[in-house]
Amino acid sequence: MPATPGYYAEGPEALVVSLASKGDRDAFAELVRRRQSWIRNLMQRCCGDRSLADDLSQQVFLQAWRKIRQLKEPGKFASWLKQLAINEWLQYLRKNDVMRGAASDEEITMSRHDKTSVAMDLDLAMAALPDPVRLCIILSYHARMSHTEIADVTDMQLGTVKSHIRRGSERLRELLSAYDESTDAEDTQ
Repeated sequence: MPATPGYYAEGPEALVVSLASKGDRDAFAELVRRRQSWIRNLMQRCCGDRSLADDLSQQVFLQAWRKIRQLKEPGKFASWLKQLAINEWLQYLRKNDVMRGAASDEEITMSRHDKTSVAMDLDLAMAALPDPVRLCIILSYHARMSHTEIADVTDMQLGTVKSHIRRGSERLRELLSAYDESTDAEDTQ
């Protein structure tokens, strides 16, 4: 008797992964349903473009469907999928102009004066970082990966990862310093 879609929704992820790795499309559809928001959010943080993030996410899941039979440990699906997403982003960077869409310091300053949301300013500030630095920041703070894990998935030296995170964090503090100034001004009133 075939499993029903409700069965997949209630099943443990490792079981659903095992079924998907045997070619069960409904099981794979459940994995996509469970993980698509997270992957799309990761891609959005990497590229800063929702449309591109959707395209990259779709590519990640296409790769996952093609390669899921190669996954030896179903319990490691989340980290395996994250690795596919990072590889998809790095591949995109290699194929495309890495400076396209990068925000300038002027755009970030203008954004502050326009009183746009903190999230939008953070996205602009992130876009101003070089791609390898931005990727390390995203994987550290958004994906909560350790420096060693980041070095492993990006093939960067551990010292380079640490340096990117330190310098990127300092740059973000500089670019977003107006928020500190406005908080200090509010505190003195």
